[in-house]
Amino acid sequence: MNSIFGVLLIVLGALLAPVPANAADPPDDVASTVSHDAKAVGETVKHDAKVVAEAAKAGAKQVAVAAKEVAHGVAAGSKQGAHEVAAAAKRGAAKTKAAVKGAKSEKSENKPASSPDDKPAQ
Repeated sequence: MNSIFGVLLIVLGALLAPVPANAADPPDDVASTVSHDAKAVGETVKHDAKVVAEAAKAGAKQVAVAAKEVAHGVAAGSKQGAHEVAAAAKRGAAKTKAAVKGAKSEKSENKPASSPDDKPAQ
């Protein structure tokens, strides 16, 4: 039993022994290639992000110009509509005033002249 236990300890020790540092390091040319590739990808991503940002900025400017034009059109239409409403209100007021004056003049024309004898009894 002791021999099996001893062999087991030796195998376990070999498995847990530290791995040499050279085995984990890639060759120098691989590390430089990976580094170069990473830099190239980073530069490409940065360039693409700038292009997207510039396109978004240009699109936002176009939208702002279009919105401004629409707003001016709406304001001009609203102003014209307000003038038309005001003119219609003035015409309506004039017609109403004329109708009231006409009604008053009709009453005075239909009414006979009063004499002192026509007073009601008190």
